[in-house]
Amino acid sequence: MTPDEKLAAILAAVQTDPGNRGLARDPHDNLFTACPGDFAAACRSIAEHPEPAIDVFTGFYIPTATPPAHETDGPLGGIFLARALVPLSVQVGVTAERSCESSLTNGLSAAGLTDHTQTYWDPAPDPSGGQRDRMVNARPKTPGPLRKRTHYLALERVGPAADGNCYTMRGLNITDRTAPVEVMFPRSQFARVRTIGIGDGGNEIGMGKIPHETIVKNIPNGDLIHCRVPTDHLIVAGVSNWGAYALAAGVYVLRGVKPASDLFDRDHEREILEVMVREGPLVDGVTGKQTATVDGLTWDEYARPLLRIHEILEM
Repeated sequence: MTPDEKLAAILAAVQTDPGNRGLARDPHDNLFTACPGDFAAACRSIAEHPEPAIDVFTGFYIPTATPPAHETDGPLGGIFLARALVPLSVQVGVTAERSCESSLTNGLSAAGLTDHTQTYWDPAPDPSGGQRDRMVNARPKTPGPLRKRTHYLALERVGPAADGNCYTMRGLNITDRTAPVEVMFPRSQFARVRTIGIGDGGNEIGMGKIPHETIVKNIPNGDLIHCRVPTDHLIVAGVSNWGAYALAAGVYVLRGVKPASDLFDRDHEREILEVMVREGPLVDGVTGKQTATVDGLTWDEYARPLLRIHEILEM
């Protein structure tokens, strides 16, 4: 297979809708078809940069969970991007609300990135008097000085709809528990930072690149929840973590490098998730339970794209 054929096969592996969210309800005009070429462009923007440095923004709060916490979709993918891209000399930091700090730091350690640092910050004041946390940036240490950011990546990161509020898929308003990291994305146009969005529901940062009418015709509650913040490149996957797996795989394809044998290993990925859920806590975003699952899927269902991507990379 040529590199372009591998990229197409990797994208196809993650563009299914296991949760039946309506990502491709209209066979001709849907979230999977809305941004052709964006996946390959996102991969190239990292693979071809001489000194890439990425900040991954993630964390999606589930207020109805037991306990209320951030979901497993997003943070697990952020840790994967770190362990996948750091060996390629890409600097990666993972940012989320501070209540995710334990899951992120323990996830990095479980992934073998034991030498890491944390910094804390607020993207903007909170005039609403909400309950949102400060942000934590967990970053594996890499040789050389810290580089200027070249990419901002929003991974399963809810963003504001037309009314300025952030919503779950069910239409619950979680604005007061969500730090406004979207302010970093319009700003990136002036800093010459490339922006990438990865999402699976229409309410995440990056989905503003898709026309509102496309969201409405495919996604239940789409008229209310559609995030209007665009990114330079948008990757829509059936599960947002899958989009992170695909992006990392695409960079390996374009760099012409074989990944470590355990990178796309389903058992290792589950071990990392178990640590993050236990130490976070993190919860399944669909069931609301503190279990080592993602979006209500069985592990066999969830891990299927990992196996397929591994096969493609071996071709």
